[in-house]
Amino acid sequence: MHDYDTLSLQEALDADFNKDTAPDNSVTNGNNHPNKFLRLWLEAKQQKIHERFHAHHPIMELLQQRSAVIDELLCALWNKLAWPTFPSITLIAVGGYGRGELFPHSDIDLLLLREPGDLASLGQPLEEFIQHLWDLGLRVGHAVRTIEECVDQAKNDLSTLTNLIESRVLAGAERLYHALHQQLDCSSMWASIDFFHAKMLEQQERHGKNFNTEYYLEPNVKNAPGGLRDIQTIKWIAKRELGSESFQNLVDQGLMNQEERHQIRQGRAFISKTRYALHLLTQRDENRLLFDYQKSIAKLLNYGEEEANLAVEAFMQDYYRHAMVISELNDVLLQHMDDQFYQNLDQHEVEPLNEYFQLRDGFLEVKDAYTFSRHPSTLLSIFVVMGQNAKIQGVRASTIKLMRKHRHLIDEHFRKDPRNTALFMDILRSPYRLYTQLNRMKKYGILGRYLPAFGDVIGKMQYDLFHIYTVDTHTLLVVQNMRKLRHEISTSEFPIAANIIHFLPKLELLYLAGLFHDIAKGRNGDHSKLGANDAEAFCLNHDLSLWDAHLVSWLVENHLLMSITAQKQDISEPEVIQNFAAIVGDQIHLDYLFVLTICDICATNPKLWNSWRASLLRQLYTETKRALRRGSEQIIDKSERLQQTLTETEKLLAQEGFSKESLIVLWDSLGDEYFMRNTSEDIAWHTKE
Repeated sequence: MHDYDTLSLQEALDADFNKDTAPDNSVTNGNNHPNKFLRLWLEAKQQKIHERFHAHHPIMELLQQRSAVIDELLCALWNKLAWPTFPSITLIAVGGYGRGELFPHSDIDLLLLREPGDLASLGQPLEEFIQHLWDLGLRVGHAVRTIEECVDQAKNDLSTLTNLIESRVLAGAERLYHALHQQLDCSSMWASIDFFHAKMLEQQERHGKNFNTEYYLEPNVKNAPGGLRDIQTIKWIAKRELGSESFQNLVDQGLMNQEERHQIRQGRAFISKTRYALHLLTQRDENRLLFDYQKSIAKLLNYGEEEANLAVEAFMQDYYRHAMVISELNDVLLQHMDDQFYQNLDQHEVEPLNEYFQLRDGFLEVKDAYTFSRHPSTLLSIFVVMGQNAKIQGVRASTIKLMRKHRHLIDEHFRKDPRNTALFMDILRSPYRLYTQLNRMKKYGILGRYLPAFGDVIGKMQYDLFHIYTVDTHTLLVVQNMRKLRHEISTSEFPIAANIIHFLPKLELLYLAGLFHDIAKGRNGDHSKLGANDAEAFCLNHDLSLWDAHLVSWLVENHLLMSITAQKQDISEPEVIQNFAAIVGDQIHLDYLFVLTICDICATNPKLWNSWRASLLRQLYTETKRALRRGSEQIIDKSERLQQTLTETEKLLAQEGFSKESLIVLWDSLGDEYFMRNTSEDIAWHTKE
C-alpha cells in the first residue's frame, strides 16, 4: 500500500494524468474520480497545516504555507496543460490569496490575464485548468481579461483595483503582469485622495452593516469594526500612498510607533486564529462568530473547559479587547494619514481655547506635544473641554497618539490627586455629550486606567442571550439612556422617568450609579454588594458628601431590586408594596432607583423593554409613592442629608455676604421637610429673594 503522506506532487500528477502509473492501482478500482491523487496530495498537505494550527504554530506562517501549497498545485497543473504561444496568458493571484493569506475555506481568487486576440486557442486549456480546480474541491473565483479590460474595470470599481494592488504572478507570461501594474500605478487610476476617501466610505458602510460596534454578541471577525478588514484597509491605503504595506514602513514614516505595531500584529494574529478555527469548525467560509460556535472555538484555541462558562467568556473578552485596539488604531492611523498626505494644515482654521488646547477645523488638539507629560491632569481636562463645548467634533489623531503615549501617567497617585478627582466629577456634570466623552475615554484607554475596576470588565461578556452587550458597553449604554431621558422624544415611551430626570437633585449621582452597578461582574461574590463597596469608596475619594456616597452605594447594591419585585412578586398585595417601600425609605431613593432600573433594562437588551414590564414598573412606582406619602416613609440617613443641604447652601450664600447667624433667623420657621425637598441651589435662590 502506498504511503500517501509522502506522495509527491509529481507522482500525483503522473498518476492522475496517466492512470497506468498510479502508485496503487487497487485504490482506483471502481473509483474513477478525476484528480484522485492530487486530492490525496492536497488533503495531506492541508492536514499537516491543520496539525500545526492545533500545535499553536504562528498563524500568519500557516496562512502563507497554505497559500504556498495552492501556488505549487496551480503552477504544476498550469505547466501540465498545452498553452498556445499566442495569445499569451498569465496566471495571477489576487485578493486575499494574492496577499498570501489563505484561510482553510477562503475563495482562491485568480486573474487570467491575456493578450488581445482570438480566444479559441485558449478555450480548451482554460476550460481544463478551471475544471481541474473544481474537481479538486477548491473554491475558485476567476476572471479572464485583457490589460485594457482590467484597467477599465479598475477605473470604475474600487474592489477590482484593490484586488489588483494585492496581486502576484504565479505562472505564464510575466511581461503582461508588469505591463498591467505600470498602468495601475499611474495617477489617472484613482488619485490617492480619491482612493483614500472611497476606502473610508467603504469602511463606513461596512461598519454600518455590522452594527457599528466591536462588541456585538456575534461579531463578524472579517467585516465588523475591529475585524481583519480594518487592518487591510490600513494596508491598502499605505501601499497606494507609500508603495509598501508593511507595518514597519508605517513606523519608519512616523505614522505609528513600535508599541502600536506590536499591538496591531497581536490583534491580527488573534483574530486570524479565530477565523481559522471558525473555518475548521464549520467546514465553510464562515466569518460570523455565532453564539453557538463560541464554546467550541474557545476550546480549539486552548481556553480549556472551565465551569460556569469561564473559558468562553475569557476567550470572548480577549477577542473584544483585540478588536477594540484594532478599531482604535484604525481610527487614529487613517486620520493621521489624512492629515499627513491629504490635508494642508497651514490653511486650516485654528481657534485657541485655553492655555493647553486649540481647535483645528472643529477638532481638538494640544498646543504643545509636551502638554500631557508636563501637565498629566490634561488627560482628563481634555474631556471636560469637549463636554462644555458642543461644536467640538472630536480629537485630532496626533493628540490621540499623544494620549495613548502618556496614559501610563494615570496611576494611584494621579487618581488620588484632588485636581483630578474634581476634573472627573466635572466630566460627569458635562452639559454636552457625556456618553460620547465616556466612550472616547474608554476607547483611548483613559477610563479603564482612571477607574481600574471598569478596565477589568472591558470586553467582558456574559455567556447568555439575555445580555447582548459586553459589561463595559452595557454600562455606558445605561448612561446614554439616562441622558436620553432629558429629551422630549423620551416622554412618550418613558413618561414618568422622563419627568423624574428633571427633578433629581444631582444627576451625577445617577451617572455614578450607572457606572458602578455592574462593575464587579465576574468577581467572586455578589456583584451588587462588591460594586456598592467600590462605589462608596470612589464617591468619598471624590469629595462627595457621606449622604451622596451612601445614596450611590445603595443604588448599586439594590439596582436589581425594583425589577425583581415588579416581575417576580405580586405587587397587588399591600404587604409587598409595604416591604418594598420600607427598603426604599423615601421618595428620593425611589426616584433614583426607578430611573436606574429602566435605563438598565433597556441597555441589557432592547427587546426586553415592552408594555408588560413598563406597566409593572409603573404600578410598583405609583403604589410605593402612595405608601411613602401615607406615612411609610422612613427617611434614610435624614440627618446626614439635612446637614449636607444646610452646609452646601451656607457656602453658596456666604459668597453673597450672608452670615451663618442671619441664615438661622431666616430659616427658623421653615422646617426640615422644606430642606429635604429642595436643592441647595433652590434654597439659596429662595433665601436671596
